[in-house]
Formats: sequence, structure tokens, C-alpha cells
Amino acid sequence: MESYGDLLDVEDDVFGRLISRLNPPRVVIDNESCDHATVIRVNCVKKHGVLLEVIQVLIDLHLIITKAYISSDGSWFMDVFNVTDCYGNKVWDKEILTCIQRTLETDASILHSVRSSEYTSIELIGSDRPGLLSEVCAVLTDLKCNVVKGKVWTHNARIAAVLHLTDESNGQPIEDLHRLLTIKKFLCIVLKGDNDLKTAKMTVSGGLIHSERRLHQMMFDDRDYEGVRMAEGEEPSRPQVAIMDCAEKDYTVVILRSKDRPKLLFDTVCTLTDMNYIVFHGTVNTGNEEAYQEYYIRHVNGLPISSEDDRKQIIQCLQAAIERRTMDGLELEFRAEDRVGLLSDITRIFRENGLCIKRAEISTENGYGQKCTGSDIVVKLEKTGRVVEGDSEYEVTVSNNCNNCTALNVHLQCFGLSSVEPVDQKAIQPVAGTNRCIVNEGKPIPPDSPVKFKYAWRTPQDFPVVSYEFKCQF
Repeated sequence: MESYGDLLDVEDDVFGRLISRLNPPRVVIDNESCDHATVIRVNCVKKHGVLLEVIQVLIDLHLIITKAYISSDGSWFMDVFNVTDCYGNKVWDKEILTCIQRTLETDASILHSVRSSEYTSIELIGSDRPGLLSEVCAVLTDLKCNVVKGKVWTHNARIAAVLHLTDESNGQPIEDLHRLLTIKKFLCIVLKGDNDLKTAKMTVSGGLIHSERRLHQMMFDDRDYEGVRMAEGEEPSRPQVAIMDCAEKDYTVVILRSKDRPKLLFDTVCTLTDMNYIVFHGTVNTGNEEAYQEYYIRHVNGLPISSEDDRKQIIQCLQAAIERRTMDGLELEFRAEDRVGLLSDITRIFRENGLCIKRAEISTENGYGQKCTGSDIVVKLEKTGRVVEGDSEYEVTVSNNCNNCTALNVHLQCFGLSSVEPVDQKAIQPVAGTNRCIVNEGKPIPPDSPVKFKYAWRTPQDFPVVSYEFKCQF
């Protein structure tokens, strides 16, 4: 029987560390075997949490996991993931593929194991209420703190946030103990409000744990999974969790059915990992906006789940983990030049107009929002219905979906661009000596001005994006 004792504790076992170094993860990225997704195969030394580390790498690159197969044999894990970009296309961006390969073939856990020297990380938890985030931002602005990055979740009338702060005056981390205690005092007053039956907390964190994993941990510790009351008629839409025994293999089987969404696999595996359960085998399938997950697990002590209370807790915690990121309402993306007090002004406008912020993600980079990537350049292929010399005609639209940023020097993989009739050379032109084509003669492609061209050939051609540049104006 496999047990946690079979796992190599890389952190504490010198022999385990040696084995890991001699047997680094092996990663194979395959864009040929599946028509609709990029297949990533990972073989690595078995240790607790390694599955979560791999999934974390993929979701941090904004990839969507559509299928997964998880297995273990002896001291090895073998994982297969079908992934797409956020538009449902295969991943062709060489920068992203190289990053996947390089990161997974090293130690994925080191990605978030170094404390940042650029900001101070704080964690907040308290009772949620309308306008709370606006009040928090106003307090931080009054205390001369600038929020450079952050994530905020709400669930079951509770709020949790991980915020990264700098000193407004110099852009440096806030390290003065007296000032940090002052920040804590005022934030706890705001978080507690008038009716907080639970303790409101603010802590300064080391920032060593992935922020979304930390949010799950904070809400789990706050026991947000308890006492959920669903309105009449809502119960069928909740995630369905079933727990069964697999006596012949000494596993507990966990089956989840829910609506599909990005990062779903991360949320469930994160919760199982932090509850000290090991996934030995599993399958994940998505389709028609539904997701099916099946896991064969044991506790780290090597035993399956035997207590009815433990079963109930796992069901509650997995449902809560899925629901924390599932919100009804309007999603708004806002980009602007950063300035002191901007976040406070934005959240105040929401509050004054009677709007509740249920989840938020804040990011600044060189004074602006998140950078554009190759996934923001979308290539769409459609049949026109016209036939030329017996071959179908297709129209290709190349769009730039990165707001306020212009794409230029966009190259697509085209292998000579076969066509039985001339193609508009200004829209797309093969680059001599390569299998690439340049779009719009390398000129800028604004977000509202897609480039279109037509070609006629016996079969449709793929045009994956292989290189690009972005210039942003705010």
C-alpha cells in the first residue's frame, strides 16, 4: 500500500533532495496529438504538494486546463494536462511555451518562495459589507500607503484580502514598526465594523505563499465554509460533491460536478492539499460549461477518510473553495495611468453608486495595468461561402484585444500561405526564408482596427502567433 511514508520529503530528507536533483521533472509539450488543445506531460518525483505546484505554474500563465489525468507509480507522479489560452486556442506563443518548460523542469515551488523587497505584504480578514473595500482604500490613502498589487475575495459574508503596499513618498516597502502598528489599528477598526461576531485581523506577511492559495487558507482558517445558507431555488446550482470508499485500493474517492470556469482545478487541488490530503490518481473533464473531477485520495498519514465528520468537512470545504471565485454580477476591467489615491477614488465611486465589490484584482506594472501577451492577439478563421477553382475561400481576422495598447510587428506561422488566388500583400506577406508571415506590413494594429485578408485553399490553415510587440498609451 502506498502511504505518505512512501513520498520523498524533499524539504527534510537529504536523500530525497539528492534524488530530486538527480531526477528533475521531465516535461513534454505536444501541439500535434490533440486538435483543440496543447498537451503538457509532466513526470516528477512524488512529494506532497507537487501537483498543486504544477497547476499553479499553468494558471499563473493564464492557461485554461480543459482536461487532466493524474497518476502515481512508486515514487513518481505522472500528470497530463490539456490546456488552451484564454480564447480557447492552442498555445503557440514561444515565450509562454519556453516559460512552461523552464519553470516546470526546475523547482516550481521556488516561484513564490522569495520575499519581495519591493513592497510590504499585508493580509486582511473581516466581515463583508457594502463599501468596505472603499473604506479600506481610503484609510490606506490617508496613511500615505500606495496599493501596488492585491487580491480581494468575499464569501459567506466574510472578506479576505492580500495587499502589497509601498510608501507613497518614496515607493519603498513600509518597514517602520510603529507605522505598521498604526496601519493595523485603523484597518482593524474598519474591518470589524459594528456587527463583527468574528475577529477582524490584519497581519504583515512574508509573501512566501502564492496569493490565491493564501486567500483559500485564510478563508478556511476563518471557517467561511460553515453556516452557508442558500436562497430557495439556488441549491441545485451549488457544486455537487460525493465521497465514496475504494476499499480494494484503500483510497477515498472524491467526485465533484460543477459549472466549469478558469482556475477550477487549482481551487479544488489547493483545498485538498491544504487539508493534508494527497491526490494519488485523478481525472478532470470539461465541456458544455460543465466540469467533472474525480480524485483518489488519502490523508498524509496514509489512511483513507473514515470519520463522518471528516467527510462532511471535505464536502463543505470543496464547495466553499469553488464558490469563493464564483460570483454573479458585472465584471469590469479598468486600466489607467497610476497615481496616488486612484484606487480609493475608484472604489468610492462604486460605493456612492450603490455597487458592491465582491471580488477584485489590482495590479500595476511600470505605472500601468497588467502587460499584454500573445493571447491578446486573436486570429479568427471563417468560411466565406465562396469557391475559387474548386477550393473554399476563407477570411482571416487578426484582432488586438489588449485595450489601450497597439500591437505591431505581428508575425504568424503560415508556411508560405498557400492560396489559388492572390492574397492582399498589405494585410499579410510571407517573410523570405522562413515559415512566417508579417501582418499589416509590421504596422500598428489598434484594438478597434482588426486586419483582414482572404485566401482560397483546399483545407483551412492555422495561423498561430509567433512574435509581436505592444506599445501602450494611457
